[in-house]
Amino acid sequence: MNEPSLFDNQEADHLKAAMPLAARMRPRSLDEMVGQSHLLAEKGLLRRMVAAGRLGSILLHGPPGTGKTTLATLLASAVGADWIQLNAISSGVKDVREALASARDRVATGQRPPVLFIDEIHRFNKSQQDALLADVESGVIHLIGATTSNPHFAVNAALISRSRLFDLRPIDAKDMQAVLRTAIENTERGLGKRDRQGRRIEITDDAIEHLATACDGDARRALTALELAVDSGGSSDRTDTQAVVVDIEAARTAIVPGVAGYDGTGDDHYDLASALIKSIRGSDVDAAIYWLARMLEGGEDIRFLCRRLVILASEDVGNADPQALPLAVSAMQACEMIGLPEAQLTLAQTVAYLALAPKSNAATIAIGTARREIKSGTVLPVPMALRCTHYAASKSLGHGEGYVYAHDEPGGIAAMDYLGVDRSYYQPVDRGFEAVLQDRLKQIRSQIRAGTTAPET
Repeated sequence: MNEPSLFDNQEADHLKAAMPLAARMRPRSLDEMVGQSHLLAEKGLLRRMVAAGRLGSILLHGPPGTGKTTLATLLASAVGADWIQLNAISSGVKDVREALASARDRVATGQRPPVLFIDEIHRFNKSQQDALLADVESGVIHLIGATTSNPHFAVNAALISRSRLFDLRPIDAKDMQAVLRTAIENTERGLGKRDRQGRRIEITDDAIEHLATACDGDARRALTALELAVDSGGSSDRTDTQAVVVDIEAARTAIVPGVAGYDGTGDDHYDLASALIKSIRGSDVDAAIYWLARMLEGGEDIRFLCRRLVILASEDVGNADPQALPLAVSAMQACEMIGLPEAQLTLAQTVAYLALAPKSNAATIAIGTARREIKSGTVLPVPMALRCTHYAASKSLGHGEGYVYAHDEPGGIAAMDYLGVDRSYYQPVDRGFEAVLQDRLKQIRSQIRAGTTAPET
């Protein structure tokens, strides 16, 4: 075998120098992985799978920058498997089939099953995911899929049932500081305390702390910000030409704009929507406004927000405040007409009103109870008095017999049976306007069931 030439070494050095700091600092072994101790414990499932040399099918899910791709490559290396990589955004069924055919050929010649890594696997449609099942079951491939979405929402149930799911968590601030300090000091792959011009790097503790906390557990984002702060010369008011000083201001400037930890189609979409709804339901107006702001800053569709607020107005406020629903509907119409950024004012007003409104889910419980009874097989016939009389033969069938026109009765309440059985589905609470309805309902039910009519009012 030919020894690398001087030119080969120079080319390798140039390629290495061109790599971003985040790429250079990727862990080279499972022991170098930071922040995923819940997965990589010595006697944990992943370690046992590696020791057995059989990975099977794995789904890695977690926020960006938590090391999903890195972990997949390290697992492949640890079991000595060849690496085949596809990206679900750019790959189709043909690419999947070619990759699987290549894997079968390798196994047929006595080689180990390769690792097939599919990034953004949640973007594969059902047919693409189904194409993987046979070879996953037969052991032709070790499938590792990575996704920022909750796999239970985004991946076929058939593939989930054949896979082990591992969640990668955002790296906490303490571990992130360790990552940053290693990148600064490491002479082989990191900065080696020098910038590209050879000047020494001085970074303050508060700058490290800011980078570690402001990047929301995303190591790639934190390392990219560190590299940008150093490359841009650190603090602009420093005159020392022999050093690059990265202070808190330089660290703030280097953070790439955007809302960390928000994927409008993934877990964040559902988690933040859940937080917004539960905060309004719990009457915490400040929390509700914050979660609304998070979603707006993340680019959430205002139509989705409006729909959720209209639903909440009936589901959680109900008749405790009858104005909640028309207000939410008006907000939806207003947002459709004016759009962002002005629509944020309408949304904030509506969220504040709904959060502070008295709450009742009595209507929600009532319809849910009635529908469950019907689904269970308890179907009541329509009483004869209430049946349609708008055709000639209806009277001969007894339709309408015994019906009392309520408007002709004192108080507008007719003493008759409208259901045929004794049922109480709607139970108003004693909050807001529903407390008034509660008193009125008691009176009406007693009148109907006693066969009496209400006094004229």
